[in-house]
Amino acid sequence: MMRRRGALVGVVVVAALLVGRAAFAGPPTDQLRTHIDRVVKTLEDSAVKGDDKALERRRQVRAIANDIFDWAETARLARHWQKLTDGQREEFVKLFGDLLERAYISKIELYGGEKIQYAGESVDGDLASVRTKLITKQGTEVPIEYRMMRRGDRWLVYDVVIESVSLISNYRTQFNRIIQTSSYQELVRKMKTKQEEFQYEEAKQKRSTS
Repeated sequence: MMRRRGALVGVVVVAALLVGRAAFAGPPTDQLRTHIDRVVKTLEDSAVKGDDKALERRRQVRAIANDIFDWAETARLARHWQKLTDGQREEFVKLFGDLLERAYISKIELYGGEKIQYAGESVDGDLASVRTKLITKQGTEVPIEYRMMRRGDRWLVYDVVIESVSLISNYRTQFNRIIQTSSYQELVRKMKTKQEEFQYEEAKQKRSTS
């Protein structure tokens, strides 16, 4: 089950992370639906298809992704967050946002025309939940919930729940475990190491296509 869920992340990211900038105010589902279409169009653009265009494709996708997640909200480390200084919080938000974004975008090539059905939404003040189903090519239905928060006239995603499992909660659990068994400084060191690995791979890919 965990392996299957991991494989789904690549296609789920299309709807979960890359919703894009809202040009209008509207219900959460309307904004989600509109921008999913935008992302799919980007992925299917022949101008950025192929291995040799991977960096440009990811650059375009990243530009959209940067504008949909409320990184400060997703980065909160439960009770540990309150103990961090403002400088530590700012550093962590940047690291977490960058790593989460890179990890998901690297899997986006798994997207292959899967269908998304909208099953309803619930709104409670500035919080909303949009329920959808991802229909695989084999006809399997995968329930996916997008938890969103209103910021002005836009709805930002702060968590994605796949088959009742919260992706953000998984990250928070891992981070909290490192802090409890070691320290916040060790968590930051591990995150910076992972960030450097991503940057190295991107630089290597850029050299190979230039």
